Amino acid sequence: MTTALPTTGQELKVACFKVQGQPYAVDIMKIKQIIRPQKITPLPRSPAFLEGVIQLRGVVIPVIDLRKRFALGPAADKIERKVIIVGVERYIVGLIVDEVTEVITLPRGEIQPPPRVIKGIHSDYLLGVCRYKDEILLILNLDEILSSEEKDSLLEMKRA
Repeated sequence: MTTALPTTGQELKVACFKVQGQPYAVDIMKIKQIIRPQKITPLPRSPAFLEGVIQLRGVVIPVIDLRKRFALGPAADKIERKVIIVGVERYIVGLIVDEVTEVITLPRGEIQPPPRVIKGIHSDYLLGVCRYKDEILLILNLDEILSSEEKDSLLEMKRA
């Protein structure tokens, strides 16, 4: 189930980042902060894309590697990766990305519905696509980046 783009205003402000050279974006209103990677504590028997958890200002936050979530190759060692702390429905999670590039404003009229599958990424993960700087910018649907079962696992983890 895909969620429509937010309906307020004529523009959407997004933070852009790259994962394996592909530009992505997320609604700036979903971002809590962007941090450098820190020590991640692995969790036993967790999905492969869940790197583990970090503690940020006393809050335990699960961290998802978007390369693994999208079944992409491993990162080059020299990449200075970042963690984008975002709100996903009622959860706070970290997303590991290769680099954060910029914050831009997109006219809503230029954002198109996502194709069914693009570069192996299921269309449920996307709110839309648009052309930006001669590239296709994929706008992520953070509410669909995790399945219901995965969200339930996060809830169980918080209770533990």
